Amino acid sequence: MGMKIKLQDHVLVPKHEVLSEEEAEELLTALGVNREDLPKIKADDPIAKEIGAKKGNIVRITREDKFTGKSVVYRLVV
Repeated sequence: MGMKIKLQDHVLVPKHEVLSEEEAEELLTALGVNREDLPKIKADDPIAKEIGAKKGNIVRITREDKFTGKSVVYRLVV
């Protein structure tokens, strides 16, 4: 029996988190875009499955880099 390794624990995988509906609405308003305008991530993507992301959710992906600093991107789960 092997141990199940969490993808989020790997150093090369950026932090993924599902936004609450309130956070999602605030983001869309701030950006002036529709949900469907966001780049996509598939619901069956291993990291999406691991964090419990469902179709229609918005996922925040935060990358930390010692040279470029922190960057945040958003994906619509499809």
